[in-house]
Amino acid sequence: MIEVIIKNYLDTVLNVPVYAQRPAEVPTKYVTIERTGGGMTNHIRSAMVAVQSYAPSMFEAAELHEEVIGLMLEITSLDDIGGIKLNSEYSFTDEETKQPRYQAVFDIVYY
Repeated sequence: MIEVIIKNYLDTVLNVPVYAQRPAEVPTKYVTIERTGGGMTNHIRSAMVAVQSYAPSMFEAAELHEEVIGLMLEITSLDDIGGIKLNSEYSFTDEETKQPRYQAVFDIVYY
């Protein structure tokens, strides 16, 4: 499952917690991952994955966001990942909690 692969990878390279959904007890800074789509062609899987970076301020969220993008683009070092492309990125403040966040959406090919 691509979410597990990404979570395990980010857990080893980031200094903030990584979750599959917003935790009940919210840390100061954290990252969430969510598969938003996917498919399969010739037995090779692909996924569209949104990675959200949360922090106390927009500046800190932007810093974390840039770190996450850089690390995600290096995920091809894993044997299970065939390729990655940054699809889009944008400011995405959580309207419900008003917590600053950025979102990066990646297209990932994996085995």
